Amino acid sequence: MKAILCVSGFCLAAGFAARAQDVYVPYNPDIYHLIDRYQIKYGDQVPHLQTAVRPYGRLEVADLAEVSARNAQGAADEFNTAYLLNDNWNYTTDESNHSRRPILNRFYENQSDFYHIEKENFTLRVNPVLGLEAGLDNQTDGLRYVNTRGVQLEGTIDDKFGFYTFIGENQARFPGYVQDRIARDNVVPHEAFWKPFKEDGYDFLTARGYVNYALSRHVEIQLGHDRHFIGDGYRSLIYSDYAPAAFFLKLNTQVWRLQYMNLFQELTAEYRRQNTDILFPKKYMALHRLGINVTNNLNVGVFEQVIFARGKGRFELQYLNPVIFYRSIEQAMGSEDNAMLGADFRWNIRHRVQLYGQLLLDEFLLNEVKTGSGWWGNKQGGQLGAKYIDAFGLSNLDLQGEVNIIRPYTYQHINQFTNYQHYNQPLAHPVGANLYELIGIVHYQPLPRLMLTGKAIATGYGQDVVSAADTLNWGNNVLLSYLDRAQEYGNTIGQGIKTNQIHIDLTATFMLKHNVFIDLKQIVRRTNAEDNSLDRNTVYTSVAFRWNIPQRLHEF
Repeated sequence: MKAILCVSGFCLAAGFAARAQDVYVPYNPDIYHLIDRYQIKYGDQVPHLQTAVRPYGRLEVADLAEVSARNAQGAADEFNTAYLLNDNWNYTTDESNHSRRPILNRFYENQSDFYHIEKENFTLRVNPVLGLEAGLDNQTDGLRYVNTRGVQLEGTIDDKFGFYTFIGENQARFPGYVQDRIARDNVVPHEAFWKPFKEDGYDFLTARGYVNYALSRHVEIQLGHDRHFIGDGYRSLIYSDYAPAAFFLKLNTQVWRLQYMNLFQELTAEYRRQNTDILFPKKYMALHRLGINVTNNLNVGVFEQVIFARGKGRFELQYLNPVIFYRSIEQAMGSEDNAMLGADFRWNIRHRVQLYGQLLLDEFLLNEVKTGSGWWGNKQGGQLGAKYIDAFGLSNLDLQGEVNIIRPYTYQHINQFTNYQHYNQPLAHPVGANLYELIGIVHYQPLPRLMLTGKAIATGYGQDVVSAADTLNWGNNVLLSYLDRAQEYGNTIGQGIKTNQIHIDLTATFMLKHNVFIDLKQIVRRTNAEDNSLDRNTVYTSVAFRWNIPQRLHEF
């Protein structure tokens, strides 16, 4: 990783002329739904916002919000675009963000920030973070809760340099189905190190932060700890935000109709709880994606990534080449790393509908595919989905449908140093592999401050057979090694312990003021497996108060 730091240090020292530099909109699925909604409606006027790589830059979102504000129809759209303008105020000319009654003439001088500074060459935004959730489920005794307190800071210097940091202290007692996942993988979903807290509770810190610098008008570099998401779907088969934040170096190049992203990351190969301090083993990832706007409404992307480890924390320097085909490097060095490639697309139709999809190739032999013998090494995944904005002519009714299919053993590799996981958590689909899934989502905004969301996620998958003596690997759990596979041929999706699961989430969210929310949530979850001991029926009801923090979702 020293090589990465040297490269980043060199780039940061290079004094190229830069355009106004952008911080990123923190990834929040609810807010990103609004951005995606207006990208479908007006994205052909802001083609430089390529939505397949998330998070989005505040500058691009501000441009989209200005276009949306000029075309807004109805109170809800006017409210949403005003929210996006206010949330990205330092990149717009809009003057609606000023508060009429600041607190002590110092705090909330604008509507979006608890405290801010705006100078010619410097901006700073300071916001408290508070997330309080309480609920009851039918699997456990006592109150289930999440208690998060923290702070979020971001800003810019000299229109070239941007920075962001978030830190939150958390205590939580999760519903029963989340505790089952924690027991399986020894980690709290989405998080890194944790400690026991009272009876069946967990204590953990959440921290993210980065700095970014404009190397030129079209190239920027970013260094920090954060999560990423690639794709336009609700799930990503390429790279999702399920695993915790990891150390990264990212290069973003955007010129003409092209967007090229290089991402280098240091990952934790395995998390092991012990009574003494221990350095967790490392591994690394190199990923690049090239996206092109074929038209202002059609974007197509291709990507490639490789996971590898070199002894005790040594990075493979050859993968630093930003414009090389990783697979050729991997083969030339002995083909011991885990390379994957694939493609994605997003097509907006008549400002109302979006079609999107992904294709993932982990391993692929055409001859084996033709035989139809179910060879274990044909590891692929596919996604196809659609979004329908203002469905059936009803304003602010947005629908989304998505299908995901992933073959057994996809994402698995020889061991934890090359499989597609970080900190014992999948880097792509949270369920793992060996699955087919159907997702339906309804967003309806009957009032400007009220959003009603319904989600139904139906998943059919095959669980691995786990016993006290051994685990029979049918290709579901990304953490297992494909060397221990159950069989060579005859592999089909859903093999193993056949399991059908339905996860329904009904949520009403009311925005009290900018980035202050109240959620009422009802989760109904049914898991039926061939092994009746694995059946789970969960009913979880909760209420939450959120201030500058997204919902904590457990949808696996």
